[in-house]
Amino acid sequence: MWRHIASNALTFFIVLLFLVAGGVSFAAKKYSEAGPLAQAICLQVDRGSTMRKVTKVLQAQGAVASAAVMRIGADYAEKTNELKAGSFLVPENASMEQIVDIVTRGGQNTCGTEVVFRIGVTGSDVQVRELDPATNRFIEVAKFDPSEDETPAEYDGVVADADTRYRLAIAEGVTSWQIVDVMSRLPLLDVDTTDVPAEGTLAPDSYDFKKETTVSSLLARMTSAQSQILAEAWAGRADGLPLASPEEALVLASIVEKETGVAAERRQVASVFVNRLNQGMKLQTDPTVIYGITKGEGVLGRGLRRSELNRETPWNTYVIPALPPTPIANPGRASIEAALDPDSTPFIFFVADGTGGHAFATTLADHNRNVQAWRAIEAERAESDGG
Repeated sequence: MWRHIASNALTFFIVLLFLVAGGVSFAAKKYSEAGPLAQAICLQVDRGSTMRKVTKVLQAQGAVASAAVMRIGADYAEKTNELKAGSFLVPENASMEQIVDIVTRGGQNTCGTEVVFRIGVTGSDVQVRELDPATNRFIEVAKFDPSEDETPAEYDGVVADADTRYRLAIAEGVTSWQIVDVMSRLPLLDVDTTDVPAEGTLAPDSYDFKKETTVSSLLARMTSAQSQILAEAWAGRADGLPLASPEEALVLASIVEKETGVAAERRQVASVFVNRLNQGMKLQTDPTVIYGITKGEGVLGRGLRRSELNRETPWNTYVIPALPPTPIANPGRASIEAALDPDSTPFIFFVADGTGGHAFATTLADHNRNVQAWRAIEAERAESDGG
């Protein structure tokens, strides 16, 4: 009898083990497989929230099939206590495992509202954007020029929200003075310095920041990024360049940046200046003359006068026979790489072609024909505007 009971108990225990193992296997499969969410959502995790609360919200929103399974999986992965506060984009069909990673990974929020302070070559503005989870695209809520417009209510509202993200977006080709000028007028920053870093040493990019971030710390990030970009490009530079140092490369890159906004022709433009330097020719580029007038403090806002083209300044490449002494703007990575690895071309001339790009030439005769074609386009446009 006892033997029979023991045998039944053992059988029951084995069956129980199989059931448990099957249950664990089923739960593990559910934890890692695609979830039921049909459309992306923006999940708000409040400070002090718990994994239990979050999983219940996710189940109620149809993002997970079982809050309990998600909690068990998070416990097993030892991530339950790593929950981060913020706004997180949960993509459609995200697995429980993916969602746990999203809400415990940390770093910047992945959805919600952001305020972007944009510094451009000809001006700056502020943009308030909201991420639409359904399309994973930002929708513009408000946009204004802080130097001319009244602050909209939408901006005041999101600035009061603790979860709003802030970003400084710097366009390629802006000057160091322009960057510091805008930053010194941002009320969200701690303006601990108004000193302008050396021209060309700040990397145009997008920089996240928090309220009360110091201007000096943001400038340090920009300087470090530009230094790394330049060092990498210099290490991989082409042979035979007429550039004696990374600093000279930065000067040339800034000229390339100001001469063209067409990505596909940066290396061609760089080749023209490299060919001119190799042949001992003057660079004869208008942006350097403009910098000699403005010193990078704002936009000239008009055409160059003949007297200005003839006036000798350290940056007037119609007069000096070499590179100017400093960069004339902050070039982006693409222009730095173009300056240090230009196309191999015979071109020594270029002029605007009316499409936003340039017409390149090897001989002066060809260049003069391109110039005549450009002047005809300018005259036609002037007549059209006048009419």
